[in-house]
Amino acid sequence: MEVLETPASATAMPPADASDEQFAEAARLAAAKKQAPPVNAAGSELFGSFLLGRDEFSLPASCIREVVNYPEKMSTLPLSPPFLEGMFTLRGTVIPVINLARLFKPDADASNPSQVIAIIDFEQVLVGILFDTTGEILRVRPEQRSTLYYEGENVHGVIAGTILLAGGSRLLQILDASALIHIENVPQVLALRAANQKQSDLHFKTQNARRQCVSFHVGASSFAFEMEAIQEIIRVPELQPSILNSKLCLGRINFRGTQVGVVDFSTLLNAPRAEQQATPDQRIVLARIGDASVGFLVDSVDSIISFFSSELLPIPLLSKARAGMFGGCISQPGVGEIIFLNHHEIFSRTEIVEMRRGHSNLYPEEEKLAGQSQGAAQGQREAKKIQRRVYISFQLENTFAVEIRQIREIIDFSDNFIRPPGMPACMLGILNLRQQMISIIDLRGLYQMPPLADTAQAKILIVERGDERYGLLVDAVEDIMTIADNNRFPTPKLARNASSTDLRSEMEEVVDIIAEDGTRRTLSVFECEAFLQRLAREMPENGQLQ
Repeated sequence: MEVLETPASATAMPPADASDEQFAEAARLAAAKKQAPPVNAAGSELFGSFLLGRDEFSLPASCIREVVNYPEKMSTLPLSPPFLEGMFTLRGTVIPVINLARLFKPDADASNPSQVIAIIDFEQVLVGILFDTTGEILRVRPEQRSTLYYEGENVHGVIAGTILLAGGSRLLQILDASALIHIENVPQVLALRAANQKQSDLHFKTQNARRQCVSFHVGASSFAFEMEAIQEIIRVPELQPSILNSKLCLGRINFRGTQVGVVDFSTLLNAPRAEQQATPDQRIVLARIGDASVGFLVDSVDSIISFFSSELLPIPLLSKARAGMFGGCISQPGVGEIIFLNHHEIFSRTEIVEMRRGHSNLYPEEEKLAGQSQGAAQGQREAKKIQRRVYISFQLENTFAVEIRQIREIIDFSDNFIRPPGMPACMLGILNLRQQMISIIDLRGLYQMPPLADTAQAKILIVERGDERYGLLVDAVEDIMTIADNNRFPTPKLARNASSTDLRSEMEEVVDIIAEDGTRRTLSVFECEAFLQRLAREMPENGQLQ
């Protein structure tokens, strides 16, 4: 048997750091050879070869989209099988990455940045396979191939057959893409992709399509809940023990007269935390799911993110475990991939009923006493139809509160600004945020405060006024809290001084809150419109705010 190893039969695959044009050219040459095979190569097929350790594997060239270097950031996808290394975004598409070594040997080493990723196309969904290096593009005749058969009609191994070259001294294992990749939600991925495509031309213009979510960290992964799902975010109080028969339930808290179960999010993701002791950054995110309130213990609450529906990228899933909870992926420059959660699908209906009714049935006296202690005040609030509003507290020398509806989003501080000449002293520069120009205002400079020494915790609050967008640099963002309107009061006139440079002197209202330790705090309420009026006075006559 003659093996075709001449240049006409083996085309070198471009290196992993090659440009898209080089990959495209290699694919064009391979396709040209396939369309015009030599006479003695009738029925031959093109394969791409890859090395993993001492083994050589191959995949049909028709399913290989491209080969890329290992990404700078690989995000962990929870509840995934052990061989799924993680995911990353490539030109607006979420790519799950399979560690082939762990597929064969579960305790094999994790991936490393020196490896390459072969992107294969499976039912119009892209998936990455980890290899050590690329090899060649080979033209293989039928007699050089053998097919493996497995016992049982429904048994399919990931090795579809072998290729023998060099007189039998070179063996390549053929990978079966369809057996290797079990994408559970292909229809949902394609449907979401099609819907997003229709909106792509409008998502910068259609203001009502914008959505907001709150992002948080659990372990190495970043997640987000839609704003409408969140009732409140609180520091971790002392959790009451619960005898509720659920592995998910960490304990319970009394939330305004109702016993609410607290779920450790890391346990929900099947990734128990190594350290059970609470840390200062941990928070409980209280979410409304169906007709039940559920608390989620998370490692930290990070930011508020504004996005359009068309920016939500579908995630190809390799597991059915709570698959409905993964609503998509939001890719943020400098942050990475944020897994957007569909809060309606996190729990089964049985789990929700168990947590909602279970605590009420197990601890009726505590709930009754709590309800009695709050009954009179609650009746007054209902009689007056007093509303509750969600606020963000932030630091700028002192602590302030601002209604969350006045903030479009919150981003980490970055000095990657454009600095046009002739800017007012209070302007740091202009930031390009997802193709929208944001004027960054230094609040410390505006109110004659000393510069912030450490910007590690600094954040930028994005606000809008008509078509203009401004970023307000603050020292840090603390909490998200819900406060009733009857705890909001006018600022005493003696405390207001129009000539003062103290930011608090310009605030017309304050809110009264009770901290976790029972102490009361009074925070000045930051009003964006009043601030913009102050900013307009500081701008030159041809400034944008005039």
